[in-house]
Formats: sequence, structure tokens, C-alpha cells
Amino acid sequence: MPYAEFLSWMNYRRKRGSFNQGMRTERGTALLATILHNIHKKKDSAPVSFYHFAPYHEEPAISMEEAMEKWR
Repeated sequence: MPYAEFLSWMNYRRKRGSFNQGMRTERGTALLATILHNIHKKKDSAPVSFYHFAPYHEEPAISMEEAMEKWR
């Protein structure tokens, strides 16, 4: 594989995500479960995150600004 083609595939993967079909299926299913749960939750309960339903996806670290907002 030429280096230019390799770089092209790397750009594709960076933009579109993993080639692993299982991970792509898990991501779609977790997104659907999150949406359905948050639509049908009780009014006084907190919404759930996508990462509650996707155990193999790492939740991104929060920035300093986001942490400051949560502490207020």
C-alpha cells in the first residue's frame, strides 16, 4: 500500500471512526438506548449518558471550564 493511500485511510478512520463492525453496532445501539431512556424517563430523574450503554467506549475527560461549571 502506498504511503499516500495509507494517509487517506487514516484520515477516513479519524473522520468516520473504527472499522470494527461490532464497535459500530454497539455505538448505534447505545445511542438508540440513550435516546429512548431519556425520552421515557421520569421528570424528576437525571438523564443518562451514552456511556452508560457503551461499556467499551471511554468517556472523554472534561475540560477545566466544564469542571468549573459543574462546581458552581
